Amino acid sequence: MSRSKALQTYIYSRLLIAPLMIWTITTLIFIILRLTPGDPADVMLGPRAPASAKAEWRAENGLDAPLWMQYLSYMSSLLRLDLGSSLASQGQTVWQIIGQHFPATLELTLFSMLVAVLVGVGVGMLAASRPNTGFDLGGRLFGIITYAVPMYWFGMLLQLVFAVQLRWFPIGTRFPLSMPPPTGPTGLYVLDSLLQLNFGQFFTSLYYLALPSLTLGLLLSGIFERMVRVNLKQTLQSDYVEAARARGIPEARILYAHALKNALIPVITVLGLTFASLLGGALLTEVTFSWPGLANRLYEAISLRDYRVVQGIMVFFSVIVAVASIAIDILNAYVDPRIRY
Repeated sequence: MSRSKALQTYIYSRLLIAPLMIWTITTLIFIILRLTPGDPADVMLGPRAPASAKAEWRAENGLDAPLWMQYLSYMSSLLRLDLGSSLASQGQTVWQIIGQHFPATLELTLFSMLVAVLVGVGVGMLAASRPNTGFDLGGRLFGIITYAVPMYWFGMLLQLVFAVQLRWFPIGTRFPLSMPPPTGPTGLYVLDSLLQLNFGQFFTSLYYLALPSLTLGLLLSGIFERMVRVNLKQTLQSDYVEAARARGIPEARILYAHALKNALIPVITVLGLTFASLLGGALLTEVTFSWPGLANRLYEAISLRDYRVVQGIMVFFSVIVAVASIAIDILNAYVDPRIRY
């Protein structure tokens, strides 16, 4: 079988597996939410509400039906791409909640990934190109510390130092309440302000974005630093690199034009999957900095036992992860000719 034919077969198999993965995640979330102690009626109406009022509320929202009927009804709605309406915010659909809060999470994720890649790849290259030196030891310590430090603690530490003590950055939120936020088609404040050539809003958006994106990006950079350092070290010891050195090619050209390209192949996989997981995993950062993103909204929905919002957001994130996983596998197959399926 030719490489192109094998790649097509692999892509088709992954496309068939993706719906199964999404269905599994959706089913698990559905079951876990209903097995968790607590009654949504108590949260919405209060624990002292009359039993008749609670029963009426459950009937209105379909929560009095048997579990299997609730499950079939929910899966039927999913097939129609209907995520339902929020139990807590009457009249607001889950799609509206996603559209309102997802741009904030996406913007935070994009800038955090930019910080993570620039810092991680830079430190990893510096450590790998100078083995058995202080740079190498510093790179190892950097990777271990950034991986081990709790995200919420690091975020509060940066808030204490740079927002409270030095007052260089705001302590939280996405945009000051005293100013009108940027409006535009994307919902990304930085991009929308640039499209409108409003540089005041542009720099204000970056100013409020700096501290949370640094928190998330620096802690993620350790993953890329370790991968780049280990893979680049191995690549620099390979035969074709030694042959390039024997031909008198400058070390800087060997590093950037030959070794780094091959060392970054496994980083592509981690980059895509990390980005996808970040969209749903920025919860601690969003809560710490009061960032009005989708992860923060998910936290609120869990606290309120808002089944539909939790399920809808989790399905949305699982689709993103599935698509990103397939895209990264395809990209790896094209970038690395050694990959066979």
